[in-house]
Amino acid sequence: MIIVSYDFSNDKIRSQFSKFLKKFGHRWQYSVFNVSNSPRILQNILKEIELGYVKRIKNTDSVLLFQLCSACKKKVTKYGYSSNLDKKVIVFK
Repeated sequence: MIIVSYDFSNDKIRSQFSKFLKKFGHRWQYSVFNVSNSPRILQNILKEIELGYVKRIKNTDSVLLFQLCSACKKKVTKYGYSSNLDKKVIVFK
């Protein structure tokens, strides 16, 4: 599990970064994403950040990546909406 948290003062960059992360995972909160944990995906994310965002990150902006091992993932406690994200739910219409 990789958790990505970000904060950009520029609305356009923030929106672009959010759309970029949607390709790899799903949103937990407004600026927090849960991303699949694989070396290839992490490499792709880091490369894109280096190539497309590092030059545009200001001193007031931040991007944090937390890579959690499976043991650490089990220690994450969730409440509310996020507690349902790992459950397998089937909806019939």
